[in-house]
Amino acid sequence: MMGFSVQRWAAWAPGLVHPASWETWLATPHPLPAEGTPALAAMPAMMRRRVDRLGRIALQAAYDAHVDAPDAPVIFASRHGDLGRSVELLTQLARSEPLSPTSFSLSVHNAIGALYSIARGDTSAYAAIAAGEETVEAAFTEARGLLSDGVPRVMVVVYDEPVPAPWEHFSRDVAFPHAWACLLSASTGADAIHLDCAASAPDSPVAPAAALDAAELPADLRALRFLVSGASRWEHATGGRCWRWSRHA
Repeated sequence: MMGFSVQRWAAWAPGLVHPASWETWLATPHPLPAEGTPALAAMPAMMRRRVDRLGRIALQAAYDAHVDAPDAPVIFASRHGDLGRSVELLTQLARSEPLSPTSFSLSVHNAIGALYSIARGDTSAYAAIAAGEETVEAAFTEARGLLSDGVPRVMVVVYDEPVPAPWEHFSRDVAFPHAWACLLSASTGADAIHLDCAASAPDSPVAPAAALDAAELPADLRALRFLVSGASRWEHATGGRCWRWSRHA
């Protein structure tokens, strides 16, 4: 059965930039700063000024993972997207204040991917995915479909930040803004990564991730830890399903 391999990966969070520092942190997580914004020097300045912090973080990871690789389809995956911008727009509406067309156009889930495509002059397929706790699995399922169709490589970009007021009580599992990106290719080798899904028992209560225990990281960072650690197996049970990530070495 065809799986996939990670050709290259990158990640960005305040205080964590290089893959080596990420690998160390994923093995022994500790609290990170909630503030910080990447330079995003690879994007033209005129376009860069339009991008808020979360978008800059996502795009920095994308640029770092893509580097000099050929153009490829890109899947941007975020559970909440740029929710802070949406809150700002809704607040302005409630106050009968005029809305910024630029801010509105950048509040949608596919805006970051569109900016990346325009900045690179890349006409490859782009997608934006939001699937709750299963956002990462949905993105990688989409990537596997493209690889099965013969696309030589696909990039997945995962990004999120803490949910802003007044909605923070709906989701407290993301303690700091972060993004990571993987450039994937199809693989049938012994070390290929496989992703399967089966029915599971209903979810049990999970402690919040604020303590940053290795088992309590947000689901997307637990997926990243599996992908870069060389572990043989990781299971993510949510929504009555169990997603099984594995390597058959």
